[in-house]
Amino acid sequence: MQVWNRSPAKAEQLAALGARIMATPAQAASGVDGVLMCLFDQAAAEAVVFGDDGIARGAGLKWLVDHSSMSPEATRALAARLRETCGADWIDAPVSGGIGGVEAGTLAVMCGGEATPRSRPRKPSAPTPATSRTWGRRAPAGRPSCATRPSWRPPSPRSPKPSASRSATASRSTSWRPPGRRLGRLKPLQVFAPRMIRTQAQSIGALQTMLKDVDNVLAAARASGAPMPVTGSVQQVLRIADAMGLGPAELSAVVSVVLPERREEFLRQAGH
Repeated sequence: MQVWNRSPAKAEQLAALGARIMATPAQAASGVDGVLMCLFDQAAAEAVVFGDDGIARGAGLKWLVDHSSMSPEATRALAARLRETCGADWIDAPVSGGIGGVEAGTLAVMCGGEATPRSRPRKPSAPTPATSRTWGRRAPAGRPSCATRPSWRPPSPRSPKPSASRSATASRSTSWRPPGRRLGRLKPLQVFAPRMIRTQAQSIGALQTMLKDVDNVLAAARASGAPMPVTGSVQQVLRIADAMGLGPAELSAVVSVVLPERREEFLRQAGH
């Protein structure tokens, strides 16, 4: 395995595991079946892939799996540019699950790309998700299209349509109820609520990363004409926290927007 990182010290940690540290992205992408990439945003991805010593200059590159989070429009544009530049396929594969998902091996990987890619990755040696689901247009037989661990599944087309009376009954039974114990079962609250109360030494995800993802969601919503007022409110709170210097701190730091007495600890976590 050949690796490269924009922060060289982080790549050096992988040398002890047998990885070969390369000097440029082009070197890392040369003589391999394909490349897996995870970067902060579109600007970083464009620089690493299409820069002077970028991935697109790798000898014999067949495919690129991008685990970064970008807008669909940006991804399509970069994918078309990569294919035009060197003929390689771009597989969009954002991940969800955070550090805990990495450690537990339960990351969700949502893949998208051309229905008929020019090249096909060989079976990976690393473990892949145990559960696979496909949405949208299905790829030809034998072509991978989506591997993930979803908690939501599309309804079965064979499910009978409920009658009007049954629908009304279901609507009444599923109307709003006091949160009660349900909030305690929400995974984000289980993870972040204790960390909002007591700051931890190790961060599990930067607030500025969440802000970037929320910005992408709202940009896509505006483009499609979908109103998302609650998400817009979340965006404003995250922006306030970022303006306070809390961007590098973990997402739990958002609580200090309304609890100023907690802010100093999170600012130290952010490096201030």
